[in-house]
Amino acid sequence: MHSNLTLSETISNWLDLHLPFDLEYLPQGSYLVGGTVRDILLHREREYLDLDFIVPTKTIEIAQNLAKTYHAGFVILDQQRHIARVVFPQITCDFAEQEGETVEVDLQRRDFTINAIAYCLKQGNICDPTKGLEDINKRIIRMISVNNLKDDPVRLLRAYRQAAQLNLTIENDTRDTLRLLSGELKKVAGERIKNELNYILSSLKSSYWLEMVWQDKILSDWLPSATDEKVALLTEIDRFGKVISGQFNADIFYSIALAKLALLLSCSVEKAELELINLKTSRCDIRLITVALDKLKSLKNISKPLTIKEQYFLFLESKDSFVILALLYLISQQPDWEIMSLLKRYFDPKDPIAHPKPLIKGNDLLSELQLSPGPIIGKLLSEIQVAHLEGKIQSKEESIIWSREFLKNQKNRLKS
Repeated sequence: MHSNLTLSETISNWLDLHLPFDLEYLPQGSYLVGGTVRDILLHREREYLDLDFIVPTKTIEIAQNLAKTYHAGFVILDQQRHIARVVFPQITCDFAEQEGETVEVDLQRRDFTINAIAYCLKQGNICDPTKGLEDINKRIIRMISVNNLKDDPVRLLRAYRQAAQLNLTIENDTRDTLRLLSGELKKVAGERIKNELNYILSSLKSSYWLEMVWQDKILSDWLPSATDEKVALLTEIDRFGKVISGQFNADIFYSIALAKLALLLSCSVEKAELELINLKTSRCDIRLITVALDKLKSLKNISKPLTIKEQYFLFLESKDSFVILALLYLISQQPDWEIMSLLKRYFDPKDPIAHPKPLIKGNDLLSELQLSPGPIIGKLLSEIQVAHLEGKIQSKEESIIWSREFLKNQKNRLKS
């Protein structure tokens, strides 16, 4: 164990500002560990704080007492390993029992040296048995041991995620080891893979680190449809995303992230959906991506500008997937017939084609036309909207008259 007064003071001052409870509630031998110490030393600010502590004994009782005293949330994360969580407003505190006879032994079991630094809360000393402070100064990610990575293979992907998040590089021997162990990621649950992948996708240098992940074959088993050609287009999504964001003054960061993920999937909507399900992707994101991939096929087959009716149905069917769709279309090297003008409509909340205001409601059609609830109501509402956009009808009354005529023509066509 060694101490560095300047760094210790930095951590102490940070805790004075952010710690949500009084240190008197923790026993001697309690430490702040992991990512929080690293982030303080990197001067990295976060809106929501996750603080990790190790205590020598009675972890669950200590956490329970804190939660009771401060009226905070409490949950036991792992009864067998004595891990508990206390949830304060904007701060989550996890408490774990020290593994091994000393804190140095505990820290030696962690993934990377920058995450194996501990601050003694009572004495104000920094414990750094793996020389993580040196690696923070060098701005590198270095493994502690091969076995530590094997013990929890998601740590392989976490190296790239933390490099992306913290703007660090991966030390050469560590990266060689990550490549050698890449097959171990098959053993990891999809939720954990997707969680790390989400962090990479949401980083400012996501394209660079996704390319590194691809080069090192880290996610070959999880993204089987990715290719060199697809990976090379990641930076194109960034380029077009910057154009769209700047031109329309829009925050499309999340759409850019999903477009990158969509790019690395199968071109088949059905296969892409299975790949996303395998990654335990949320139903919302699966819908956003698969709708974009489905509509992309339609757009690629169009050789002339869309009619008003075609534009209306494109917006209606793509909805929140439209920016993802536009990004995928722009990188597909198709003729840019009118995608930017469609984006202009999409980002204009008053545009009547992208964001139409209905002339009439479904209940009005049910009562006025004496119809039964069913798919015909949705179809009528869509056709009424198109007729309105084409200038054929302008009011609720005209909508009812037009609907009667539409249903009559439909009936006559069926007879013939």
